[in-house]
Amino acid sequence: MGKIHSIETMGLVDGPGIRVVVFFAGCRLRCAFCHNPDTWNLNNGEEISANELLNKVKRFKSYFTRSGGGVTCSGGEPLMQPEFLLEFLKLCKENGINTAIDTAGFGIGNYDEILKYTDTVLLDVKHVNEEGYKKLTGGSMEEFYKFLNSVNNSKAHIWIRHVMVPGITDNYESMDQIVSIITKIRKIDKFEILPYHTLGVSKYEKLGVRYNLTDVKPMDKEKASMYENYVKNILKI
Repeated sequence: MGKIHSIETMGLVDGPGIRVVVFFAGCRLRCAFCHNPDTWNLNNGEEISANELLNKVKRFKSYFTRSGGGVTCSGGEPLMQPEFLLEFLKLCKENGINTAIDTAGFGIGNYDEILKYTDTVLLDVKHVNEEGYKKLTGGSMEEFYKFLNSVNNSKAHIWIRHVMVPGITDNYESMDQIVSIITKIRKIDKFEILPYHTLGVSKYEKLGVRYNLTDVKPMDKEKASMYENYVKNILKI
């Protein structure tokens, strides 16, 4: 049995085509810019079997298949429920459904097996060095690199994403460090910089959780686009 926070049926930026996005409950990271703090607690999710979840997704199959879409497992962190995730991905592939996982690469293992049934990995690079990663997320990049190694041994398509936070990674030094991380990856299909926003702040207030970036303004979209193009030009993508 798995724990699912919610399901969105019209995901347009969560992988190729139109996606059914399944938000898994549970995450070990505490990213300062997270806009889904309500997904952190595993116990906040609805208990469901992999077959039940598949049946929910299959209702929209004819709809998303026409767009070249499929299902994206997001969160929270889907890799925090590896056994359930693997069972669900297998069922999707058996039923001809394209699969993607949106992840920080910070789970609890079994990555190689999970990636056998994953068509696309949307990998979030939270920060560009160990010190900054620890400060911003509370975790270590060691786990991220373990997952990255498994990604390199897989056949999955790879999209790299980075949330750019003003005053933290909005500089060329950080972009050069991102390039050094990306060049460790065998091949990427897409690179995106997502400008930091404050749309999730109200959730922290409702949950009674402190928001640690209260003095940080949203990232300027044009500036973020400039840095994105800088990285793309170096990588020639």
